Amino acid sequence: MDVQDAKQLAEACKARAEFCGFLASVYFKELTEEQIEALSRIEFERDDSLVSRGYARIADYLKYRDSGTRQDLAVDYARVFLGAGQYDKITAPPYESVFTSDDGLLMQDARDKALSYYRTFGYDLPEGNTIPEDHISFELQFAALLAEESARVLEAGDYDRFAELVALQRGFFLYHQKNWFPRFCDAVDTHAQTDFYRAIALITRGYLDEEAAFLDGAAELAGVQGDTGDLHPAWMDEELPEAVAV
Repeated sequence: MDVQDAKQLAEACKARAEFCGFLASVYFKELTEEQIEALSRIEFERDDSLVSRGYARIADYLKYRDSGTRQDLAVDYARVFLGAGQYDKITAPPYESVFTSDDGLLMQDARDKALSYYRTFGYDLPEGNTIPEDHISFELQFAALLAEESARVLEAGDYDRFAELVALQRGFFLYHQKNWFPRFCDAVDTHAQTDFYRAIALITRGYLDEEAAFLDGAAELAGVQGDTGDLHPAWMDEELPEAVAV
């Protein structure tokens, strides 16, 4: 990898970190008035990409915002992501375990494996956190941190560490984002009643396309080959004792 490639990759990683942070903040909780105002002024490159189309829909939606917009979005957030007012169907719970476990339950293997990635990198959630660690906002924030660190090591010329981070990012992306984000976005499309959250789902689909392309290119430049596989807690490798008849 030459210096120019590293410089371009570092800038791309900074942009990825900002983008992941934006999505993480939108999914974490209801929007504030300040966030809504900032989103109404967002600048974006207008092209035919899913991300651009999603931003355009947000701009159109917020063009007609009024004093009731925040309440409308809060109600839709609660309905879609918290299941508020829904007693006979699952909406779009923002947890990987729900979309990847056989019975659609929280706190399953996906949560444990995501936590293994966090701990491998040294990422800790805030003390006292009670939200399952495979919440989409945490997974996106983790991706943002990996992108930030990738930019830092590239600027420092530590290409070996960058290769390690690319391998970690590819594994996390394949096994903890690409594997369930599409179905999650389908659920958002089905249950959202504002065009805002349908636009966020469209942007999330665009994130998957752009992240896949970036990581494939970065892996080639960094010499990372093949699939490193998923991480999982050490206890999953332990053999259980044989049952004893009594």
